[in-house]
Amino acid sequence: MNRRDFSLASASLGLVALSPSVHAQGAPFAAGEDYAVLRKPAPTDAPAGKVEVVEFFSYNCPHCATFEPALEAWAKKMPPNAVLRRVPVPFVGNDVATKQKLYYTLEAMGKLDELHMKVFQAIHVDRQRLFGDAAVLEWAAKQPGIDGKKFEEAFKSFGVAGKVQRAGQLTQAYDIPGTPAMGVAGRWFVDGGMGKTLPRMLQICDYLVGQAAKA
Repeated sequence: MNRRDFSLASASLGLVALSPSVHAQGAPFAAGEDYAVLRKPAPTDAPAGKVEVVEFFSYNCPHCATFEPALEAWAKKMPPNAVLRRVPVPFVGNDVATKQKLYYTLEAMGKLDELHMKVFQAIHVDRQRLFGDAAVLEWAAKQPGIDGKKFEEAFKSFGVAGKVQRAGQLTQAYDIPGTPAMGVAGRWFVDGGMGKTLPRMLQICDYLVGQAAKA
């Protein structure tokens, strides 16, 4: 889902302008056409020797819900030098802070593997109205293996609030125009407009991970 139209986004992104008409010799994808180069590198949180790949997403985004199974399958086949990090963006819908806190609370409790896809399912398939903190806390307390009181404590913690703040900062550093979008190594960015299709976005990410490893 776009914060602003992808066809207009490139004009406002802080990106290096490169010719989209000519592919580098032997390169399957071209900077400025298939992916963008950040004018100023974004911070990364990957261990030394690792290439960080960031998925920018929102639980409110139906395209993210569609993308998630393919992303999970792709992540299992990532090169050993690459690590995937998810960042919930501070836009898409009117309840963004709550959804960001939901993600980071599940992460803090070690429940992402169990419940990440279930959040998408609840919102986009079951059509549950998970709007507002109270609704999210009620939903979480009903999930198997979740202690409602502990979930609420984490949900309202300074640790989760700090991660929400940093998510906003990284989204701004990449100047993300819409979701889903992928950032690689703090240097490159591809969204649905440049990727053309969601599977092709992942192919471009594979290529960029390889480029980062050569740097």
